Amino acid sequence: MARRRSTSKKDETLVDVVEVKDNAQDFMEKNQNTIFGVLVALVLVVGGVFAYNNFYKAPRQKEAVAQMYQAQVQFERDSFALALENPGGGYGGFLDIIDNYSGTDAANLAQYYAGICYLNLGNFDVATAYLEDFSPAGEVLPAMKYGALGDAYSELDNLSKAESLYKKAAAANPNEFTSAYYLQKLGLLYEKQQNFDASLATFQQIKDKYPTSPAGRDIDKYIARVSSKK
Repeated sequence: MARRRSTSKKDETLVDVVEVKDNAQDFMEKNQNTIFGVLVALVLVVGGVFAYNNFYKAPRQKEAVAQMYQAQVQFERDSFALALENPGGGYGGFLDIIDNYSGTDAANLAQYYAGICYLNLGNFDVATAYLEDFSPAGEVLPAMKYGALGDAYSELDNLSKAESLYKKAAAANPNEFTSAYYLQKLGLLYEKQQNFDASLATFQQIKDKYPTSPAGRDIDKYIARVSSKK
């Protein structure tokens, strides 16, 4: 009897498998057009992404980098107006790179360059617009973006916004270079507002955390100056 029960269960299992197989075949037959359409769409999407990245985006990025070289040369010379629009040699300025190579990493980086150019040219509203559009990657660029925005908003006399951005710049990837540098700017901002307690605490933070940094090596004179004003 035990064997017969086992055989019965086996038969039931086989029946279930056959039913599932038949149902699956029926489903495939009834929906083969839809299934085929979905598979074709997936192939097209995957193929389209591959083609876009390798045959469109990558060549445009390479071309944009080559075009931006002369603008970067002018930027390094502090020729900010030329870097923006007319770097010479038939090359495009940062504004041309942004307009003509949208979606590339080069165009994104050109947003940062353009923001810094306008910041140095005293056009602070436009500087903030370009810097806000810049999407930083890596460890250093986020701090540089926040710090530059802090400078722009400080010039626009939006000191609370500048304070917030300097704090973000100092906190992004803490290190003795960018963190100490933007903490120093934050301390000077507090000093300008005559918030001497906050200024002193910020300068002391540099002395405690980043004493060997460029900002840290001279921080004692800032501490002494602010202490004398309390």
